Amino acid sequence: MKPEGELVLAADLHVHSVASGHAYSTIAEIAIEAARKGLAAIAITDHGPAMPGGTHRYYFGNLQVLPDSLEGVRILRGVELNILNEAGEVDLPPEYLALLDLAWAGLHELCFEGSGLECYTTAVLNTLANPYIDGIVHPGNTDFPLDAEAVVCQAVKYNKLIEINNSSFHVRRGSLEPCRRFAALLRKHGGQVALNSDAHFAKDVGRSEGAREVLTEAGISLEQVVNSSEEKVQHLLESRKERINKSGT
Repeated sequence: MKPEGELVLAADLHVHSVASGHAYSTIAEIAIEAARKGLAAIAITDHGPAMPGGTHRYYFGNLQVLPDSLEGVRILRGVELNILNEAGEVDLPPEYLALLDLAWAGLHELCFEGSGLECYTTAVLNTLANPYIDGIVHPGNTDFPLDAEAVVCQAVKYNKLIEINNSSFHVRRGSLEPCRRFAALLRKHGGQVALNSDAHFAKDVGRSEGAREVLTEAGISLEQVVNSSEEKVQHLLESRKERINKSGT
């Protein structure tokens, strides 16, 4: 029995399958592990087509063939888009993004044209203004330094998510302090946050110990964490549909 108010993960909203080209588990294997860990839902968020070794856009158009649940775990159809340039362009067009349950975007080596804090920040701000984008992944990545306050304020303005990415503490050196900075600003400005595993292998699905510690230290409330309950995840999905409908698609 978890103590009242403890931050737990109901859904892992950033998970990669073999389709990403550098991940190593199938969707079925991921679902089995998610069920074992008691997760209610997972989002399969394979990399967009600009990622070397990634999949074609048709993959995302065909995600509708996935069952709504596997092993009793709800399966959400998503993507981790690559931000391509300072204008905030991403590597799937709106007609594909409108088909999905969730669309993350992030800065990745070999995919982004431009350099420097101002350029990276402008790119992220422009991406957050895109109605088809739900949030920004691993903003604490020191390879792409950002004006954290500007990014958090833009996310709050557009009601978008900032991710605290658990794998950052294992594969992206130096991410802890930037993540703490983002968490403190989310606490200050009341922004929405997701803590995710960014799993590239099934056993890491739902892994969140580092991200939970950062959010707890910052004093983030449970209400701010969108994947701390099934109800909040459902509200996130419904809000996405409303936003896209208002955008004209």
